[in-house]
Amino acid sequence: MVTVGIIGAGRIGKVHVESICTQVADAKVKTLADPFMNDATAAWAKDMGVQNVTKDYKEILADPEIDAVLICSSTDTHSPISVEAIKAGKHVFCEKPIDHDVEKIQEVIDALKGSKVKYQVGFNRRFDHNFEAVQRAAAEGTIGDTHLIKITSRDPEPPSAEYVKVSGGMFLDMTIHDFDMVRFLAGCDAEEVYVEAAVLVDPAIGEAGDVDTAVITLKMENGAIAVIDNSRKAVYGYDQRAEVFGSKGMAATGNDTASAAVISNENGVTGEKPLHFFLERYMAAYAKEIKCFIDAIEKDTDTPLGVMDGLKPVLMGLAAKKSYEEHRPVKISEIQA
Repeated sequence: MVTVGIIGAGRIGKVHVESICTQVADAKVKTLADPFMNDATAAWAKDMGVQNVTKDYKEILADPEIDAVLICSSTDTHSPISVEAIKAGKHVFCEKPIDHDVEKIQEVIDALKGSKVKYQVGFNRRFDHNFEAVQRAAAEGTIGDTHLIKITSRDPEPPSAEYVKVSGGMFLDMTIHDFDMVRFLAGCDAEEVYVEAAVLVDPAIGEAGDVDTAVITLKMENGAIAVIDNSRKAVYGYDQRAEVFGSKGMAATGNDTASAAVISNENGVTGEKPLHFFLERYMAAYAKEIKCFIDAIEKDTDTPLGVMDGLKPVLMGLAAKKSYEEHRPVKISEIQA
């Protein structure tokens, strides 16, 4: 049994509390920390079976009974808390991104050198049953050599302008999941990124210095070409699809829906809309990624997504931002330099 402390009791922190307490047999949550801890959250945590709540995450790092830490706090705290947790000898699961600053991610990389700490980054979509099936078909050679990868990722509703201002921008907040997915499906890294983007959903997003609609093309190291299309608003729901086209065929996945029923009558042929948001679509994936993290701790194996898997999508996001600003293709090596 691995004893866990969770730092951050916002939406994603609560997702992990729930998934561990209800679906991860080999782990238990001892302490939940959040600087804004209130009576309602404390009562909810107690109902879920969490032993302790606190406003000070350092209590988790100082607790010798806690083996692992989940960092679910605000993005700007991810890298410094990661370093503190590593120095405290705690295994770390860190929600994406580790940081928007490459130098701060490097500090985490340096802290891990020589340590026995397991470190995993929270790109949950890799653990979705749909994307796993597509990746498996590509990796096993079922569809031959990969030629084209297409990813569609569209949110049902745009974020507030206030959120946009602190999010790091679309490429580092939303598309970062798709950058990781491209690497997952291709089985290699990207070499070059080119972006066309615009503000078509909400003028306030543009006023906050961001975009809400984008098409991103990438050259992959294996020669494949990838295309990502993003929108902050799909009126029909959470649109999450992927396709890998190869020399011997294609693997593709559509959206999850509430049911597979299709109704045909004189008015037309209709089916269910996609599930509305990530909590419905990816709850099982959140549980699976934590199971893999716990498994790596118990078996002393590598985590499925290490610190370098946290760095590379950030480099891709920064390259995408540079491409949009400078209206040109940008090599990933320009960011690494």
